[in-house]
Amino acid sequence: MAYLRSSLVLALLSMFSSLVLVSSITYDVVSLGAIADGKTDSTQAFVSAWTKACASVSSAMIYVPAGRFYLGQVVFSGPCKNNAITVRIAGTLVAPSDYTVLGNTGTWLLFEQVNGVTISGGILDGQGTGLWSCKASGNGCPSGATTLEFSNSNNVVVSALTSLNSQLYHIVVNGCQNVKMQGVKVIAPGNSPNTDGIHVQLSSSVTILNSKIGSGDDCISIGPGTTNLWIENVACGPGHGISIGSLGKDQQEAGVQNVTIKTVTFTGTQNGVRIKSWGRPSNGFARNILFQHVTMQDVQNPVVIDQNYCPSNEGCPGQVSGVQISDVTYQDIHGTSATEVALKFDCSSEYPCSRIRLENVKLTYNNNQVAQASCVNAAGTSTGFVQPMGCL
Repeated sequence: MAYLRSSLVLALLSMFSSLVLVSSITYDVVSLGAIADGKTDSTQAFVSAWTKACASVSSAMIYVPAGRFYLGQVVFSGPCKNNAITVRIAGTLVAPSDYTVLGNTGTWLLFEQVNGVTISGGILDGQGTGLWSCKASGNGCPSGATTLEFSNSNNVVVSALTSLNSQLYHIVVNGCQNVKMQGVKVIAPGNSPNTDGIHVQLSSSVTILNSKIGSGDDCISIGPGTTNLWIENVACGPGHGISIGSLGKDQQEAGVQNVTIKTVTFTGTQNGVRIKSWGRPSNGFARNILFQHVTMQDVQNPVVIDQNYCPSNEGCPGQVSGVQISDVTYQDIHGTSATEVALKFDCSSEYPCSRIRLENVKLTYNNNQVAQASCVNAAGTSTGFVQPMGCL
């Protein structure tokens, strides 16, 4: 009887070990033809790895070893047969230095209609400097490509990833649910145009944690249709700050609500925490927004609501923003402003900002001088110590 029990246990252990062995399959891109010299086109090897991983009924890993791998545009399409694909990157993925190769493709690395994808580690080198120079010269350049986009996807995790010198946006989350990004680094100079660090739109339950972002545009931009967004422990600079908007570009537009931005440091940025809408009719809105535990270090516009956004005075002069902004709380905001007006609420005359709350705010200007506040069409309350004061 003891022998039978021992045999049964051994058989079960053997079956379990076999299940473990087949439960996760690894596809090494080098074994599929990728060459880590930074020059040889390895696009097809990555496509092949994705095709195999996506077709696997078991969980799968795509492994990118150390080295530099040159890639053209890659589209990682789902749905897949399993909901657990990990892309483990030990090396660097390199975009074409000739910006005309990606041109107006929109995105370099696109994950669409996927579920349960994790990207871990690695560097994405967008090689955007050539396109930036072209744009600076104004010679009819293409718009360029976002480095990494998740479109219409669910249950995505991005961790310990570095995006370097993107042509356009670094990371875009569009039409997704349940996305978590942590330990992300975005590196681009302050004069790199339109290189938003992370852009979120038409998405719900997105979390951004423990990340450091420097760019030539918004560190994080929050577009229409964003709900239940949580941002925590983020360092921003250089860049244009964290911005909700631009909202109201379209007359029919989904709103933004339930956004928490906490424990954030802005260093030498153009803005700190900003809500921005076009100065023209729209049914959009921004509500239930919390900015908490925010540190400003020499920020030009630390706290700003701008509802009269009208670049180049095209399509909006003489009109009024229809975006309704309400229930916005600024709690424990402190630090230094690079300009005298540290707090500016410039709201819509037709739909004034309502229920704005300032709690324990201390912003100074130029070696601890008293900063100023400016409010137009804004109503709310102040509690605790608030400086600058006398605005709401």
